[in-house]
Amino acid sequence: MTYKEISQKYLQDYNLGIGDTIKVHKEDISYTGILLDRPEDADDGYLVLKLSSGYNIGVAIENTTCELIEKGDKPKIGYDETEIPHDESKENISIVSTGGTVSSVIDYRTGAVHPKFTASDLVKANPELLDYANYNVKALYNILSENMKPEYWVKAAEEVANDISDDADGVVIAHGTDTMHYTSAALSFMLRTPVPIIITGAQRSSDRPSSDANINLIDSVIAAKSDIAEVCVCMHGSLNDEYTYLHKGTKVRKMHTSRRDTFRSINAQPIAKILNRKVSVNPEYNYIKRGSQELELRNSVEEKVGLIKSFPGISEEYVEYHIDKGYKGLVIEGTGLGHVPDNLIGSFKRAEDEGIPVIMTSQCLYGRVNMNVYSTGREILDAGVISGLDMTPETTYVKLCWALGQSDDYKKVKEIMQENIAGEFGVKSSIKDFLN
Repeated sequence: MTYKEISQKYLQDYNLGIGDTIKVHKEDISYTGILLDRPEDADDGYLVLKLSSGYNIGVAIENTTCELIEKGDKPKIGYDETEIPHDESKENISIVSTGGTVSSVIDYRTGAVHPKFTASDLVKANPELLDYANYNVKALYNILSENMKPEYWVKAAEEVANDISDDADGVVIAHGTDTMHYTSAALSFMLRTPVPIIITGAQRSSDRPSSDANINLIDSVIAAKSDIAEVCVCMHGSLNDEYTYLHKGTKVRKMHTSRRDTFRSINAQPIAKILNRKVSVNPEYNYIKRGSQELELRNSVEEKVGLIKSFPGISEEYVEYHIDKGYKGLVIEGTGLGHVPDNLIGSFKRAEDEGIPVIMTSQCLYGRVNMNVYSTGREILDAGVISGLDMTPETTYVKLCWALGQSDDYKKVKEIMQENIAGEFGVKSSIKDFLN
């Protein structure tokens, strides 16, 4: 028998359903927890329980007995392909999964975490989500975020636009954290949206008691129901589970390899804080309100854009290589106010002569590029290099990909890069945290 057949018979014998709190007895050990659903292709004969500690465990069905402790009070999602229950009184939220830790599942035979869940499985593993909305769920990709590509941004933007056109009240995108800020910037440029688009993920998988997946997902749904019609990233705002932040899609960056509060707003403050399932908007932020603009999709991008980090001893070959290979645009991570060794200036001039825009950003991240202060900076400006102001290198890279998708005319691309399209420029730079 398959796992599906074995598990269905087993649950029928004990009159149990997904979401029930049960006690499983096996030899001289007992486990009590909430019964979770399993992926459709699971065939290993295990029950999965969420313990009160936060851990998920797998218990082999063979030689076990069960007892019901408490019936679940939420609609059940069975092992078949039945739809998630619909409540006319609730908002309709689209959940789009692209993979990553938030979409990963434990293999209870090996202990490894891998991207196996579909978006529907996210709801199955987090039944509390059903308290807040109706869901249209889909798995767009099933990849780790380091495998994200510009062509995938385009597909994601198209899918989100389709969902909004189909009357979604908000969209949540489950994404790996490593490149989440690239995708949030891309969707910010590609979409003018009348509803919230919230991107979320997890630093730690859902089987761990320190996981941030459940809170990030629920708070993202809360944000998707809000009045903030922008592309935002929703992630933990502290090391504990007190609250999450909504960060503007073009002003956010991952800043730590493993901390749960890894995402920070750079040269900006978070748009809002979500505490106790309530959205508190930063009073200093003038956000785009739900329904105030029409849906618009502008999803053409140019993939042949380079991102070069300056370092002591860098040679002009780094720039010349990209020119010779036909790159359409370059982003430079300069030092300080936007500096590079002066031996690169001739290569920048060649790029300008060949109609290849070069944008200067800073490795410092906080603060603004200003190439007017020192003589080298002025020479860089004279060579045609365009200031990235206070954009992060990643946002600058994404914007240049998008700008070159809108036009291949050098002057037009320069105009686009100097126009504030999606709040990527700040009036001034600040590292003050939004604490209230």
